[in-house]
Amino acid sequence: MKSWVVLAAGALLVGVVTQAASQNLSGEWKLNFAKSNYGKFPAPSSMTRKIAHNDPKLLLTTTQKGPQGEVTSKLVYTTDGKESVNQVVGGEAKGTAQWIGDKLMIESSREFQGATLKQKDIWALSDDGKTLTIDSHVSIPNGEFDIKQVFDKQ
Repeated sequence: MKSWVVLAAGALLVGVVTQAASQNLSGEWKLNFAKSNYGKFPAPSSMTRKIAHNDPKLLLTTTQKGPQGEVTSKLVYTTDGKESVNQVVGGEAKGTAQWIGDKLMIESSREFQGATLKQKDIWALSDDGKTLTIDSHVSIPNGEFDIKQVFDKQ
């Protein structure tokens, strides 16, 4: 797989956010590698997310380290289904966020080097509020794949 596709898919993943209208996602979250599954793609060497959630506004700052170095992204969504436009590595990503019961669904897309990359994320907060699970389905020109990220509240 071309490295630009992996990089673009990773940048799109950074742009994803999450969870329940009656639940507050605010806090600092650290990726739990043992519980996460990146499939055939390499996981970052570290990832933290700082979430400021005051429904309907959701601000997500993600910092991850990997082979390309450290990347920090800041994304803003509203959980009312209205489109948000965020600046990401290589351009901009458009997305919507909306509650589906006690889960938040974020759908986003972006153009990267002439290709359309799409992602659908379902964010679920554990009953005790200490674990955030993000199930992602990513579509790229070369195919589709799923990623599961599990974050522990710090």
